[in-house]
Amino acid sequence: MGRDLCGTAKLRGFTKSFSRMEKALNDAVSKSFLGRYFKLEQRKSCFTRELRAGMATFITMAYIITVNATIMTASGGTCTVADCSSPAGPDCKVKPNVGYESCLAKTKSDLVVATAVSGLVGSVAMGLLANLPLGLAPAMGPNAYFTFNLVGYHGSGPISYETALAVILVEASIFLFISAIGLRGKLAKLIPHSVRLGCAAGIGLFIAFTGLQSGLGLGLIGPDPSSLVTITACKIVDPETGACLGGKLQSPKFWLGFVGFLITSYGLMKNIKGSMIYGILFVTFVSWFRHTEVTYFPDTPLGNASYDYFKQVAGFHKIQSTAGMIRFITFYTLFFFYNLINVLKSFKLSSQLQFQR
Repeated sequence: MGRDLCGTAKLRGFTKSFSRMEKALNDAVSKSFLGRYFKLEQRKSCFTRELRAGMATFITMAYIITVNATIMTASGGTCTVADCSSPAGPDCKVKPNVGYESCLAKTKSDLVVATAVSGLVGSVAMGLLANLPLGLAPAMGPNAYFTFNLVGYHGSGPISYETALAVILVEASIFLFISAIGLRGKLAKLIPHSVRLGCAAGIGLFIAFTGLQSGLGLGLIGPDPSSLVTITACKIVDPETGACLGGKLQSPKFWLGFVGFLITSYGLMKNIKGSMIYGILFVTFVSWFRHTEVTYFPDTPLGNASYDYFKQVAGFHKIQSTAGMIRFITFYTLFFFYNLINVLKSFKLSSQLQFQR
């Protein structure tokens, strides 16, 4: 009993000492140039609180680095039939091909760096220029529209990857301009509240539909000749079409994701802080182990390249195949402006709704 009392007293003493050190640090930072610039005292905040909030925000947002790169890589990027291993035909982009998959692996590495750099620049600019504690990263709506509506799966869409990037560049410039002159806020007020709610539900369903497909997510749904989509989660899937070939509802990756969903749901029901993070971390750690049926690094050229990049822990990959790949050849066509308007609407609505959340 005496030992327990001594241990408890030491713990209380350590807690008080830590609290004093934390208070001294917060007071010092609040009175410094950074504390005055970011108005910590006026906002009734402190350095350690902002540090914890920043770490939680980073962990919550970090998924976009891989997800955005994966979605964009599904467009094929700058990879063409010329990158396929011989003998190569026009269908080598949709069938397993070592050369084309190696090109996709390089493209994904480039897009991972591009996503991280864009998030870094946007978040730093938001903090230093706008003086707001908000994190910025590529939105989930426009990247999916870019991949599946503009470029298409592995370049099967109506326009090329380079031309689609030109659409995004012009759209981003317009969006930046109307934001700088204050027109964006006025346009947002013109959108009825019911339309905002409907768009939020629609964008959410679109992202969920993308995440539930076999190529980019859990694989719960797949193509069906009679009803277009159906429940699959199959253990054996056609690599070309994604159709179920056997083992319905027996996909190990689907059940791993389902367990992660249950962890998150239970935490939210019990009001546990960081519930979203716990579910993500569980699925992430389990999928890191190679040579399993749920691994994120399968024994393929793309999986091997991803694993080699993952083993570096820290490093910098020089963007080689995607930087500056913008083409304005079809800039004056009616189809170009049609897609420009659609992307602008998608980006404006998604950013407005995500900012409101």
